[in-house]
Amino acid sequence: MQERLQQLQKDVLTSLQKAKDLKSLQNVRVEILGKKGSLTEVMKGMRDLSAEERPVIGNLVNNLKKEFENSFLSRQLQLQQQDIAAKLASEKIDVTLPGRRTASGSLHPVTLVTDEVVEIFSRLGFAVAEGPEIEQDFYNFEALNIPKDHPARDMQDTFYISDDRVLRTHTSPVQIRTMLKHKPPIRVIAPGTVYRRDSDLTHSPMFHQVEGFLVDSHVTFGDLKGILTHFLNEFFGDGYSVRFRPSFFPFTEPSAEVDIECVICGGKGCRVCGKTGWLEILGCGMIDPAVFESVNYDADKFSGFAFGMGLERMAMLKYGVNDLRLFFENDLRFLKQF
Repeated sequence: MQERLQQLQKDVLTSLQKAKDLKSLQNVRVEILGKKGSLTEVMKGMRDLSAEERPVIGNLVNNLKKEFENSFLSRQLQLQQQDIAAKLASEKIDVTLPGRRTASGSLHPVTLVTDEVVEIFSRLGFAVAEGPEIEQDFYNFEALNIPKDHPARDMQDTFYISDDRVLRTHTSPVQIRTMLKHKPPIRVIAPGTVYRRDSDLTHSPMFHQVEGFLVDSHVTFGDLKGILTHFLNEFFGDGYSVRFRPSFFPFTEPSAEVDIECVICGGKGCRVCGKTGWLEILGCGMIDPAVFESVNYDADKFSGFAFGMGLERMAMLKYGVNDLRLFFENDLRFLKQF
């Protein structure tokens, strides 16, 4: 029995040293101390020993068991440290390398232009108002002096939801809603989304406009010209000539189209301005008395002007974009430029 224990002691130490990982080390432990382990079998055989041999062999077994457990823990610690060292070597991070930056977004060019327009007019005392995109016929057409037989009401221009509901074709309904709620003096701009049945290089069925209007006593066309000229010089920079051409809108009288000296060629004539040296920017005019009648304003006491512009067109001219559809395609190569 003693010889068997001595051989077992040698075999145990050899097996512990041969274990190259924690899994194989655990297998050695089971082979020695498991239910069918070699040391367990020796302990079971002690019942066949004589009374004189049993204490001697029992002492040897206990010593061997303690030695094995100490050796097992020592080898386990070695293997754990080896695993840690291997992970540190394979998973190390070079903290001197530049970090990976998180991609950050930027404001859309139409949003940039909208914010700039609002900021300029805010400095001139204009408040910002909003209205619904699904609009009633009264606010979108009737109150703006657009009769039932006007071409703008045709199905090919307007998205009809019902006989009395449309996707608003301009932001001018905000003018009516504001004047019905407030009495003069009023000075408001209304940026927002509008919808029309149109789609090509320079038109989109969904686009953005900003409406502006001012109502007070003794408001003149000269006030309108002064404010719009100031705005265009602020937006495009000083040095560009501005001209007002007679035009027609149902809700203003007199009405005008506003042109600015071509910001691309400086008025010399190019493809963008059609060799004319001028770019059409916006429409404007003095608010028609019929509109004042719709909102119960006294046209003899008050006067005012209104203007409107397409924000995509302003963005195209400011940034030199030649295709309106680029604003809606969400191509990051395009958007990152802003």
